[in-house]
Amino acid sequence: MSSYVAEIPRFSPSRAWHVYSTEAKYEVLKTLRQPAYVIPTLTFPLLFYVMFGIAFGGKQAIGGVSLATYLLATYSTFGVMGASLFGFGAGVAMERGYGWLQVKRASPMPPLAYLVAKTAMSTVFSALVVTSLFILGTLFGGVHLSVFAFLKLMGVMVAGSIPFCALGLVIGCYSAPNAAPAVVNILFLPMSFCSGLWLPLQLLPKFLQHIAPFLPPYHLGQLALKQVGFGEPGSALPHVAALAAFTLVFLLLALRGFSRDDVKVNA
Repeated sequence: MSSYVAEIPRFSPSRAWHVYSTEAKYEVLKTLRQPAYVIPTLTFPLLFYVMFGIAFGGKQAIGGVSLATYLLATYSTFGVMGASLFGFGAGVAMERGYGWLQVKRASPMPPLAYLVAKTAMSTVFSALVVTSLFILGTLFGGVHLSVFAFLKLMGVMVAGSIPFCALGLVIGCYSAPNAAPAVVNILFLPMSFCSGLWLPLQLLPKFLQHIAPFLPPYHLGQLALKQVGFGEPGSALPHVAALAAFTLVFLLLALRGFSRDDVKVNA
């Protein structure tokens, strides 16, 4: 009697790349068909920048750079936050609440592919926001930033989206589908203001200046400002370490949320 051995698909880098890239591709395409996400994510940072950085900024300077250049960095941070928090927070909450996330987790797809695809989608929109702000600032705000400086800013913004993707994941894991956008706004808008993203931190009340270092947007904003030449040169390590710590805490909270859902499903 001949024996039969079932053929088990073997892992290979090319197979993994195909799975992850396909999931990311369709996540981006799906999001592009959602105007409720696309329009605010791409236009709100631009509108705020036009009002405060270009229309009212004029030739004012702060810390050795023009106000338009300063706000280019901070509104880039603001835009990255929005793309990441809403992309993960509202998206995960909706897919989790309607059972789609359970279907994904039950499929043969690697568990990380879902999160990688969401992160890729958030970074794509983050890059679009930063590029649009740079074009606006260069054409109408008198911003003089070299291509190399812009690429450094872009790299910081793309990498800096990860902590906010993690925070959005926490919101998505614990919020109901209809409540998630409100929860995101409750965190997103006050954190942005208190971190000095709308107006320079130096113009805010003293007590807010003391609160800012305890908020993740402040640290990403400071890293962004370093790329445009603001402030004294110094080590970026404290800000990187703070963002890494926030990311770890958020991921642990998200893992607890996923584990709670597993208990409910198995109960």
